[in-house]
Amino acid sequence: IWFGTSVQHRWGVLIVSPDFTMPKELKTFTLEEVSKHKSAGDAWLVVDGGVYDCSRFAASHPGGEMLLMEFAGQDATETFYGLHRQEVLDKYKARLLIGYIEGAKAPVDDGLSAWGRISKVPYAETFAWRGFHSPYHTEQHKAFRKYIREFFDREGIYQEATESETSNEPCSLELMQKISQAGLLHTKLGPGPHLALLPMPLGMKPEEYTYFHDKIIQEETARMQTPGFVDSMFAGFTIGAPPLINYGTKEMKKTVLPEVLAGRKRIALAITEAFAGSDVAGLRTTAVKSPDGTHYIVNGTKKWISSGTFADYFVTAVRTGGKGAAGISMMLIPRVEGVETKLIKTAYSSSAGTAYITFENAMMPVENLMGKEGAGFKMIMANFNHERWVIAVSVNAGARVVTEECFKWASQRKVFGKPLMSQSVIREKLGMMVAAVESVDAYADLLTHQMCNMSYAEQNEHLGGPISLLKYQSTRVAHLVADQAVQTFGGRGFTKTGMGRIVETFARTYKAGAVYGGSEEIMVDLGVRQAMKFYPPNAKL
Repeated sequence: IWFGTSVQHRWGVLIVSPDFTMPKELKTFTLEEVSKHKSAGDAWLVVDGGVYDCSRFAASHPGGEMLLMEFAGQDATETFYGLHRQEVLDKYKARLLIGYIEGAKAPVDDGLSAWGRISKVPYAETFAWRGFHSPYHTEQHKAFRKYIREFFDREGIYQEATESETSNEPCSLELMQKISQAGLLHTKLGPGPHLALLPMPLGMKPEEYTYFHDKIIQEETARMQTPGFVDSMFAGFTIGAPPLINYGTKEMKKTVLPEVLAGRKRIALAITEAFAGSDVAGLRTTAVKSPDGTHYIVNGTKKWISSGTFADYFVTAVRTGGKGAAGISMMLIPRVEGVETKLIKTAYSSSAGTAYITFENAMMPVENLMGKEGAGFKMIMANFNHERWVIAVSVNAGARVVTEECFKWASQRKVFGKPLMSQSVIREKLGMMVAAVESVDAYADLLTHQMCNMSYAEQNEHLGGPISLLKYQSTRVAHLVADQAVQTFGGRGFTKTGMGRIVETFARTYKAGAVYGGSEEIMVDLGVRQAMKFYPPNAKL
């Protein structure tokens, strides 16, 4: 335990404030001894068996000195957890903890917070992590999840994400590089030859990595419930890098791709326009060849582009031909003269860097074309399955976190002298949430298993519809979970800080998943249209 006003572990560097002191020996106290320290300037209290000296802290207590002094000299565990999240205790423990109550078991100090551990709360983890048998998950998968969760916790990424979601600061390039070095950037793109370009986590071989590993990394990222900051890390990268890998020229793969995979440069996918959302074939941004045939002159706009405000490269859908899908091409456009971006403020943090992009006579060498002219629409469609699967998995992971929050709150919140959990109406809400989240996760596992055992062409032929329906179902479940969670938390459910922070964030932002990557209406329609391709002509009632 380190005593000092500020101790942080970020990116492998220990940062301490000027009043940092050497570790103290923690002592053992009786409740009687604690009870003697209940005056101004000499205030101790007990939380979870730990004895905290709040003498100097009381005056700066966010809730006021008077409230804290009301519990001085007492065991304040029940009241504390009725007002504060566990992370508040974790934040101040290094400064204020002086020992433990006699008979209390001191927790193991392994550098992890409660957030960084596999949760024992009912339904907080997926089946295999709750001790059940799974036909899909192996010990390697379990080790992989543990590795990611502990990395996000030990390196202070979860803490930084939480703070940056409020301050609107995006993920730094230094942190992106740290994530890349940990093997958690290129693996975010799923299985493929790109895995051989950088070291793999846990000594894993590239060929061992499957879509189940991919599912785990999407879930662990979503678990932070800081959608703006997470988008600044991964949104543009996850959908912008695959076209570069699959359709980029040799020169692009030699010069641009290594920079993007190493986290030194950022990339975004620029397709959506104010004129064309789900109707991709209706986009208007044009790329016209110069008279000498050496350049394309790009003009137009893009809107709601994830990571766009700070991206170095834009994988951009442009119109090089006539109307409709056949006239669309894909082009890699760097941030050069004629390319401008403006921040769009959305429901979640501006750290996401959601952008409005303007192309005004931007000159692009013809070598920046990806593939052939007119082949862009196919590239866009090929990218959608994985993108929609990622959205579905991430949204449901968020819904699971919110469900865990509700279990915790219902267990520790007292109403009329009894835990909230004692109310049957609350148990009903929890049951509805659990049943819905578990069903989507089972559906996701089933489709993930198909992805692992199908070729890319087979996935495009058979899984476009089912993945669309998975995405639809995940966002419908998110709607149910958000609704029931806010009702469970009451006023805290729409308060951005404190106990309801995660529930409020989810309730405010979950609808994004119902829109981007294809709206719910488009998803259910596509699911049925894809199924009708295989409808037997002789099927009759």
